[in-house]
Amino acid sequence: MTALIVCHFVLAAFARPLVRALGRRAFVVLALPPAAATVWAATQWNTAASGSAVTWTWRWMPAYDVTVALRFDALAELMVLLAAGIGTLVLLYCASYFTDGTPQLAGFAGNLLAFAGAMLALVLADDLISLYVFWELTTVFSFLLIGYDSEQKHSRRSALQALTVTTLGGLAMLVGFLIIGQSAGTYRISAILADPPRAGLAVSVAVVLILCGALSKSAIWPFSLWLPNAMAAPTPVSAYLHAAAMVKAGVYLVARLAPGFADVPVWRPVVIVLGAATMLLGGWRALRLNDLKLVLAYGTVSQLGFLTLLAGTGNRDTALAAAVMILGHALFKAPLFLVTGIIDHAAGTRDLRRLSGVGRALPHVCTVAILAAASMAALPPLLGFAAKEAAFDALLHGSTADRWALGITVAGSALTVAYTLRFVWGAFFRKPGAEDTPVHRVGWAFLAPPALLAACGLVLGPGVGWTDRLFGAYADAFPPSAHPYHLALWHGFGTALLLSAVATAGGVLLFTGRTTVTRLSRRIAWPTADSVFGHLLLGLERFSLQLTGFVQRGSLSVYLATTLLVVLAGQLTVLGVDRPWRGAVAPRVWDVPLQGAVALLTCAAALCCLTVRRRMKAVVLAGLTGYGAALLFVVQGGPDLALTQFCVETVSMIVFVLVLRRMPVHFQESVSTWRRAVRIPVALAAAATLGVVVWVASAARTGAPAGAAMVEEVSHHGLKDVVATILVDLRSWDTMGESAVLAAAAVGVTSLIYLHRRTEGSSLREEVRGRTAWSLTAPGMTGLPHGDEGAPERGWLAAGSTLAPEHRSIVFEVVARLLFHPVLMLSVYLLFCAENMPGGGFVAGLVAGLALITRYLAGGRFELAEAAPLQPGLFTGLGLFLSTGVALLGLADGTVLHAWTHHGRLPLIGEYHIGTPVLFDFGVYLLVLGVVLDIVRALGAKIDRQIERAAAEQAAAAGTPAPPRPAPGTEGTPG
Repeated sequence: MTALIVCHFVLAAFARPLVRALGRRAFVVLALPPAAATVWAATQWNTAASGSAVTWTWRWMPAYDVTVALRFDALAELMVLLAAGIGTLVLLYCASYFTDGTPQLAGFAGNLLAFAGAMLALVLADDLISLYVFWELTTVFSFLLIGYDSEQKHSRRSALQALTVTTLGGLAMLVGFLIIGQSAGTYRISAILADPPRAGLAVSVAVVLILCGALSKSAIWPFSLWLPNAMAAPTPVSAYLHAAAMVKAGVYLVARLAPGFADVPVWRPVVIVLGAATMLLGGWRALRLNDLKLVLAYGTVSQLGFLTLLAGTGNRDTALAAAVMILGHALFKAPLFLVTGIIDHAAGTRDLRRLSGVGRALPHVCTVAILAAASMAALPPLLGFAAKEAAFDALLHGSTADRWALGITVAGSALTVAYTLRFVWGAFFRKPGAEDTPVHRVGWAFLAPPALLAACGLVLGPGVGWTDRLFGAYADAFPPSAHPYHLALWHGFGTALLLSAVATAGGVLLFTGRTTVTRLSRRIAWPTADSVFGHLLLGLERFSLQLTGFVQRGSLSVYLATTLLVVLAGQLTVLGVDRPWRGAVAPRVWDVPLQGAVALLTCAAALCCLTVRRRMKAVVLAGLTGYGAALLFVVQGGPDLALTQFCVETVSMIVFVLVLRRMPVHFQESVSTWRRAVRIPVALAAAATLGVVVWVASAARTGAPAGAAMVEEVSHHGLKDVVATILVDLRSWDTMGESAVLAAAAVGVTSLIYLHRRTEGSSLREEVRGRTAWSLTAPGMTGLPHGDEGAPERGWLAAGSTLAPEHRSIVFEVVARLLFHPVLMLSVYLLFCAENMPGGGFVAGLVAGLALITRYLAGGRFELAEAAPLQPGLFTGLGLFLSTGVALLGLADGTVLHAWTHHGRLPLIGEYHIGTPVLFDFGVYLLVLGVVLDIVRALGAKIDRQIERAAAEQAAAAGTPAPPRPAPGTEGTPG
């Protein structure tokens, strides 16, 4: 099972080269994984029909009892055959539907195959969490497929609408899954259904939330708005996602959970009422539409309501009817969508008012469509008739609510017959006063997929008894009925047959009076759900704009005060209600007096920030507070933390200085007396509250500290540095997450600055000859020496020729050049000594970044480009790739981030050992180096460019020509 699922995603990743090499014929190759899944499922028919199951399990999160579990039983057999079998035919259909020159064909092909893989995994999942993961994967891929023609506004809006509705439902479903998993004590679906949690308030809430996800996925009212708009997707997508796969996911989930939760009081009212309402509303709307695809779309909504009603009723016979109806619906709705695509392809339109005489021009297409339509209208001897008979009989012998539902389904079936006749008449019949629509010939490969599906519906009508054993294996999970129903085409004359005849006659009457029905339907039509959705989004947007305008005042101090007040109110409320300080150990003022002295100096630096008017002084004083915190770490005996704090504070101060170049020297904001009177108490109260919270949290510890156990664990592996080992081994998951956040933050910051291009590119060499921010001289400065003509000047920096004389510091250049390589070596030393001494990849990356920053401060952006010619993104991406690769390497032993260690001996060096934590830490080193380099280039080099442009504009406005500069490398040479 796992191999089949993985094959879908692997081949989807190679869709682009396949399409580039084979064109549209690549769809034939891409159809191989779903075809293999279909064949495999067919070989497992007897196993599933006997009530057995094929299972596979991988413990994903053992501590939380979360596993990736797959289970192939009778219901999964049905869904796999539909998802994989119809997926195979749809992919083959695409080879004729598209042309080699179709834009974005490779992305479409990959997304369609990946969707098939996600759908296959969804119906096989036996764990709530893994089911949710694959559920959301189908949502993402459906979004990409519906929005395939992204240049069209309607396609983008439809894709976003489908994503919004199904994602919100999926999030609600996830909460329900978590509640059910906690109530049942397991997330295994088979175990939950075998022993469902006792019905209560929590379980009832969970059931409602899960149904929200299922109903939104299957477009059940009031979530049905997204499916008709999703017809903006190409016809193969509509045939697969909206007839056989995605929309069936919600029905599948209802059918899967019904044996365990149908008796929860809220289950049946929600499922039956909303399912019945959807069946009527969708069928009624289909009677007044003129687009063949929209007629089928609203017909699909109606049928999904019927399927949901049957699957959720919760007794054996309706479950049996639901299973056969799921099969029948896929076998008639998918070919009808595919036939619609053929008509659109051959005639150039889907408007039934413009189509005339297509049946005579395309007789084979017409025959296939009539076969599928007859099954949808439940006419014998097709499978749709046998499924409808089973549904009517099951509801007829059910409870009072079931009989009420029966009346609604008979009315809905009449609507089904009516819009089926409207589809066939509109697509193929001649219209009075209309000329025959010109069409082109349709090849056999184009028609074969819908013809095969329609033929299956014809064969399985008389042969529906072949499926009774399989579907009965699923239905037997429900309490047995007194007289179990068995699938057969003919059950004799009875009430169910009479109701079928009434529904057929009613549908014929509605179609006969179609003009009156259409006029009446439009007259009493409510506002469309799509219109309501649009108005809701518009209202939400306006409300958000008003709220943003009210809250976002453009004042950082207001934002900070608001945040502190909210935190202060929440913490004071908790402290006042719980009073957690009772029984807590009184805090110590200090461990050693030196801590008090350092803390006093740190507080003094912080208070001095309140009195300064110059921004640079404020930055220096704020940096001193950070250095004070680092000194506290040193006094406390935490050299790793102190070293990290020193490096972070140094980089932060440099970044501040770079930003301050584009800001006024003095603070511009004027603070009134009353504002100062408000800010000071808020700041002091927030600080005091935070101090109390930290003390209470520390005093509330009841368990033994983990420090001793960690020291023992680290020493057991022959290591000494506990902190570094925690970061790269014991808590490496946290480090991975923090690394990803750091990279994302750096990319976000620099993207705000580099709106167009992030690279310095090849323009550096040409720009060296022009004026730069580091070569701008003061006005009127002349007579500066250019060097000894007899002894050329020594160039300490690679880009020293770009610096103006008054901006150069020979001492700084010499020191920067002499210290650059030793500092880099120091960073490598800090990286590799972290197992036994203070250091680590994070600190080492910061130190290497400081070496590059020193080169920048000494020689400007050209010097930085010479020192680090590679792009920062390369370091960041390589670091993430290396860390992730080391994490996945642990899967070889069954656990992500499992540590491996190799011991060996080298000549001259002696014994050595290297472990995957070192490689993981090297990834962190590269990532941090890339982040620092990216920020320096953004806040340094980019701002340099802005300064240069501003200077050039001022010079042009003043009419002052730029002073001539010698070519690089010629300063100090004889003239």
